Amino acid sequence: MSTYDEGHTVAGWTGTAIATVGSCVLGLGVCMTSVLVVAGGAVVLAAAVLVTWVLHLTGWGKPPGVRPVGDWPMRARDHSARAGHLGCVGCRLAGRGRQAEGVRGTAVAVAAADAVPDRV
Repeated sequence: MSTYDEGHTVAGWTGTAIATVGSCVLGLGVCMTSVLVVAGGAVVLAAAVLVTWVLHLTGWGKPPGVRPVGDWPMRARDHSARAGHLGCVGCRLAGRGRQAEGVRGTAVAVAAADAVPDRV
């Protein structure tokens, strides 16, 4: 059994279901040679991406990597999503997960300022 448990989330399954419908509509549009139906399928696919991203940011997705077995159920909500996940592209696009970097940079700036002698 895999320890990563990727995609077994409300966000993952909802996004997959919407993308499947969008792909079917897009394929139907190609078979019908209808630009309008193809565009509709593309819009549904874009909506799948946005819905999955929003669900992930609200805690219905899970961070990448190994998780404890207690966090494996699909309905287990991730309460650390508000702060952002380390190495998560979706969280970075939302501007989350950068607080630790800012704190680290501030600490370096304060240490450098303390090292400069005062001129009187």
